[in-house]
This record gives sequence, C-alpha cells and structure tokens, in this order.
Amino acid sequence: MHIVFSIALLVLGFVLLIKGADVFVDGASTTAENFKVSKMLIGLTIIAFGTSAPEFAVSMSALASGSSDMVLGNVIGSCITNILLILGVAAIIRPIKIKDNTIKKELPLCMLISALLAVLLLDNVIGSGDNLVTRADAIVMLLFFAVFLYYLITLAKQSKENKETSKPKYGLMRSIIFVVLGLAGIVVGSELVVNSATDIAEAVGLSERVIALTIIAFGTSLPELVTTIVASKKGEQELVVGNIIGSNIFNICVVLAVPVLIFGTVAAVSFSVLDLVMLVFSAVLLFAFSFTTKRVINRAEGAVLVLLFCAYYAAILIA
Repeated sequence: MHIVFSIALLVLGFVLLIKGADVFVDGASTTAENFKVSKMLIGLTIIAFGTSAPEFAVSMSALASGSSDMVLGNVIGSCITNILLILGVAAIIRPIKIKDNTIKKELPLCMLISALLAVLLLDNVIGSGDNLVTRADAIVMLLFFAVFLYYLITLAKQSKENKETSKPKYGLMRSIIFVVLGLAGIVVGSELVVNSATDIAEAVGLSERVIALTIIAFGTSLPELVTTIVASKKGEQELVVGNIIGSNIFNICVVLAVPVLIFGTVAAVSFSVLDLVMLVFSAVLLFAFSFTTKRVINRAEGAVLVLLFCAYYAAILIA
C-alpha cells in the first residue's frame, strides 16, 4: 500500500512539473521582454537559479543530517544530467544555436568551475589524505560565483543597450506572477517526485550513493529537464542554454558551497574518479560540440550526449 501511495505522489509530481514549467517559461520569456534584457540573461539567472532550488533544499537538508554522500551526489549527478541528458534531449527536439558570446565566456567558465570541483575532490590522488571539501574550498567556489555575478551585471547592461523595443505578450506584473506560480509548481512537483522515488528506491534496497547519483540527482534536475523541453518546443533556445550553464555554475558554487560553509567539511567517502571525470568531460564535450558547423548542437550530437548519459548510469548501477 505504501508503494502504491508513493507511485500516486510520483504521478502528481510529474503533472505539477510539466504544467509549472509551461507557465514558468512563458513568464520568464515575457519578463525579459518587459525589462528589455536578453533571454540568455534570464536563462542564466531567474530560470537557472529558480530551477536549482530543489538541489539547494536537498543539499541543505542532507548536510544538516550528516549525509555528505547525498550532497555530493546531488551536485555532481545534477551537473552531469543537465548537460548529457537535458541538453541532449533538447538538441534532439530542436537543434540548439550557440552564440559566440556563450562559446567565448559562459561555456569556458562552466568548464573551469567543473574542473575546480574535480580538483577539490581529488586530494588522495593529486596529494595526500582524505577527499574533503572544506570551508576554505567553499569560499573559493563562492569567489568564482562572485565573478559569475559580475559577468551577469555587465551582460545585463549590454543587453539593455542592444535590446530592440518590442511589445511583450504579457505585462510585467502578469509575467512575474507566471514566474512565481510556475516555479512553485516546479519546486512542489520535484519535491513530490524526489521523495516518492526515494521511498521506492529504498524499499528496493539501493545504496545512498546510487540513490544520490541517480534518483536524487535526476529528480532535482527535473525542473531543468521539463523547463528545457518546454522552452525548446517553444523555440526559446537562449533560455535552454542559459538554464543549463547557469544551473551547473549555481549547483557547484552555491548548492554545494553554502551548505559546506554553514555546516562544515564534507568528506567524499564513496565517490569514484569516474564520477568526477564525467563531470568535467560532459562540460568539455558541450564546449567541443559548440564549435561544430554553424555553432549548432545538432540532433546527432544530442543523441551522443544522451547515449553517453545512459552508458554512465548503466556503469553506476552495474558497479
């Protein structure tokens, strides 16, 4: 009976996610038009930070209860899922045009921050002692986030100067209401999905690492997944790319760093080098695909990303 109830909550969560994402994308798009800023900027901020709210809530709760593996699995798994699965699916639905500014600035920063986390978690490989993320490491990640915020401020100024005047579909107040209501549906829906899926997984007997890297990571990435699919179908390509890049940077620099700064050192007990290799490799592969013909991530490349995602998670489940 408990499993049946969990499945029912799972279905309800997916319904809230899908409808919430639809409203959220419309609201975010028209908010950009009302403020006369680029949709890429909205994707990098409102959408990226908003859809990362579940990851932040899970990390705070997990670290407060001493589940360090859950925190790291949540962040690493979500970043990998965002690029390989979510962006891959979006590219299959509709090829994604990558702007030169994104290739020159935003993607390199995403790669750099991913590599930073990998280095911080490889103490026993490149140095000595246990693999730890300390408060000092958290401060370094937050400093990188400060650089990212500075970049966003300059981007906002540039986009306002270059933005062409056009009449928004909705007024500012209605757009903001759509953003708030859509985000509420996304967060509540993802919470239901994660909790119910975790209950089912624990009943089956999966380990904490596997649950963190798969169900929790995928579940907390559902806002990005559903939002990206809806945005891709609507042709909002800037929102798609901005959402993924902004979410990954936010996940590493805030979702991981802030809880560590508050609660103290996190030990990477059961994570393998493969997890960190995939974290960095997925960011590098996205950057490489962005240099292909006409700066487009096409359907074939999207399929490669999805297949790589499936292979990685198959390896996790088999190990």
